[in-house]
Amino acid sequence: MLSTKWLIFVVKFKAMTRPRLTRITIRPEVMGGKPCIRGMRVTVGMIVGLVAEGYSIEGIIENYPYLEPEDIQEALMYAAWRADELELNWEPA
Repeated sequence: MLSTKWLIFVVKFKAMTRPRLTRITIRPEVMGGKPCIRGMRVTVGMIVGLVAEGYSIEGIIENYPYLEPEDIQEALMYAAWRADELELNWEPA
C-alpha cells in the first residue's frame, strides 16, 4: 500500500507539467525570492497584475522598454502553471 506522502507526490506529479521556462528566475536575493523576469526586479505577479488591469503586451513594453514580448508570455505561462498546480491534503481513513 502506498504511503500518504507517496500518494500526494504521485497526484502532484500527474497534475502538473512544468513548461520549459528560460526567462523566469527565482533567487532569494532578488525580490525576496519571488519569480522574476530574467533576474530583474520585475515579478511575474506584476506582469499578471498589469494584464489583469487591461494592459496589452505592447502597452507593458511601452512602459517597461527593457522587457520583451517573450518575457510577458513566459510570465503568463508560469502563472498559469502555478494556478493549475494541484495540492491535496489527503489523510488515510
